[in-house]
Amino acid sequence: MANLGKGSGVLERLGTVAIIGVGLIGGSIGQALRSRGLAARVVGIGRDPARLAEAVQLGAIDTGTTELARGVDGAEVVVVCTPVTRIADDVRDVAEFGPEGVLITDAGSTKQRIVAAVELDPRSRACFVGGHPIAGSERKGVASAAPDLFDGKACILTPTENTPPERLQRARDFWSGLGCRLIELSPRKHDSALALTSHLPHAVAAALAGSIPRETLTMAAGAYRDGTRVAGSDGSLWAGIFRENRAPILESLKTFRDSLAGLESALEADDERGIIAWWEHAKNRRAHFDSLNDSGSLNR
Repeated sequence: MANLGKGSGVLERLGTVAIIGVGLIGGSIGQALRSRGLAARVVGIGRDPARLAEAVQLGAIDTGTTELARGVDGAEVVVVCTPVTRIADDVRDVAEFGPEGVLITDAGSTKQRIVAAVELDPRSRACFVGGHPIAGSERKGVASAAPDLFDGKACILTPTENTPPERLQRARDFWSGLGCRLIELSPRKHDSALALTSHLPHAVAAALAGSIPRETLTMAAGAYRDGTRVAGSDGSLWAGIFRENRAPILESLKTFRDSLAGLESALEADDERGIIAWWEHAKNRRAHFDSLNDSGSLNR
């Protein structure tokens, strides 16, 4: 069972917060910080000056820079929102150039390899707390950012026995200050859970989208639209996630194939009761998910 992290409930106003990668998630973090008055200064760090200028214009950051050392100078918190294949390297760079007391956290949707790589470096290990706000969408870019994106959404923190308690508490306060409800898991349990709840649904949506012949799309409607929504996400982003979390995703695909096999067997046998039982199991699982939302367990 997951541990529920406990933030202080109130995030004291920070000085400088730096965000590496000011897209949908990074931009929303910046907008949330600025709209809530939680930071005196929000600095965006990226590769493209034009995109950083857009982030300033949209109120996601106060200023932007393409120089990491300059961007993290004096920062109390640095949030790494780059693709999962880059996060560990970015964390090590921040630990090298940032202030000694900096808290580094991230928004990556995989954790085992990232945390293991970060903890090989003593300085990085001393200031990093893995984080994953469950608040994305198929859209990308700072133009899609929203200051309330994290309200009531889960943020999974993945501390280890090497995580300094003081940094963990600061990470709890930071993410809860943005409106997140906290869950704490080991990196391994995080990756196993997300393979089922996020990575598998994305894979299934892409498989469904690609299985329908183009000429039949004029007859597709709500079921196809809703079932394939996240297939509109960026392919290179998801290739990185799939490769980073390869083993748990392969296990989740086996689980999914077993579920489909249940329907296939019932159809081959023309087993009406079997088909209904297969459907009702899925219906009940979805109803439980809806009840969690209705009760506020997933959105308070």
